[in-house]
Amino acid sequence: MIDYLDGLLRSAINPYYYGVLVTAGINIILVLSLNLVTGFTGQLHLGHAGFMAVGAYTAGILATAYKWTFYPALLAGGLAAAAVGLVVGLPTLRLRGDYLAIATLGFGEIVRITALNLNITGGPFGLRGIPRVTNLPLVVIAVVVTYVFLWSLVRSRFGRALVAIREDEVAAQAMGIETTRMKVTAFVVAAFFAGIAGGLFAYWFRYLNPSSFGFMVSIELLAMAVLGGLGNLLGSVLGASIITFLPELLRTTYPAIAERRLVFYGALLVLIMILRPNGLLGSSSESGWLEIWLRRRRRAATVAPEGPGAAPGGEPHGAA
Repeated sequence: MIDYLDGLLRSAINPYYYGVLVTAGINIILVLSLNLVTGFTGQLHLGHAGFMAVGAYTAGILATAYKWTFYPALLAGGLAAAAVGLVVGLPTLRLRGDYLAIATLGFGEIVRITALNLNITGGPFGLRGIPRVTNLPLVVIAVVVTYVFLWSLVRSRFGRALVAIREDEVAAQAMGIETTRMKVTAFVVAAFFAGIAGGLFAYWFRYLNPSSFGFMVSIELLAMAVLGGLGNLLGSVLGASIITFLPELLRTTYPAIAERRLVFYGALLVLIMILRPNGLLGSSSESGWLEIWLRRRRRAATVAPEGPGAAPGGEPHGAA
């Protein structure tokens, strides 16, 4: 079924734009998972590309050296990233603010340098020979699963505890919330989905190089989350889509500014941050238009009839 859908999409979409759509989907998964830590929990995380690298190299090595099939290797990449997230999160998430940002930044660089110096990862020459299995339907399914899971998570008791930690960690701890355990759990969940995105990345590009997971990748992911709105899952989707498509759109539509597109792209980000400091969709944790619309529908459905002959919603039958 997935192969059939992929065939239809490839016949209908230009191969170049097909690749951009796949890249955008992978970025959406990364930004959604980053938003769980930075947007909902309030922990500044600058090493998210490190978890992506762990998932990508795990899946790539299992596929090339051990001939694992796609789904087990992809799951192993996510679990490996989650395990690393647990090991890293236990000591670092006791830190706060700038100290946490520096610690996670150091973690990302440790992963990159490790991949640069290991023979099994191909060292500076990169890891080659990964089969191309990732396609657009698979990425769309992964995006939907990630979004639904995180949407359910942030609306649970666990999600409300994360928001409480973000708003005031001392007060949350005084109310009995185990702040360190909650932060580590969010870190592990985010690392798992980043590892899944890394596996999809490996199976799409077929070649992994440590430079693909540098510090600037983490900064770009953070910019996507901030652009859409921290603490807003729909904002993560929007921010990742804009920052993925905008440079390509400028490069293909306006060739005259192709060499200066990064300057234009950066200036546009600065302008948006000045006009919308909370992001394009705000930081209301999904309590925006969709939540308001659903609440109004539920309220209208539960209004009691007023008087005999009244229709649901309180209006008499035949009222103009």
